[in-house]
Amino acid sequence: MILLDTDILIDIALDRHPHAGPASDLLDRIEHGAERACIAWHTVSNFYYLVAPTRGGGSTRDFLIDLTRFVAVAATGTEAFRYAAALPMADFEDAMQVAAARACGARFIVTRNVRDYARSPIRAVDPRAALSDLF
Repeated sequence: MILLDTDILIDIALDRHPHAGPASDLLDRIEHGAERACIAWHTVSNFYYLVAPTRGGGSTRDFLIDLTRFVAVAATGTEAFRYAAALPMADFEDAMQVAAARACGARFIVTRNVRDYARSPIRAVDPRAALSDLF
């Protein structure tokens, strides 16, 4: 199990070059059952907020609905919030990603911002490294 950070999904949805290629390759492998993946609950709202102005609300919802055919939303709650709040990370949103990764049993977090996870207890890798590590 891996956790996909919000930036990976945004790169795909908005076809942001050069990042979309490796992110799309990884998502394709996940969709075809090569690896299980999850996203954080708050990723759904953050993604919608950031992508809907460009893609439109309906298209953004459709993307998320399609995504959840093969990517789980990590079950988190108060305990996960407290865990995130206690992490020694500068960015609280990244700490919440770590808490979601922990909740779903992720081996690592796939993100473009690996440096932001330097103090994370769960290793962060970029999509190219994830493809290399997993396949």
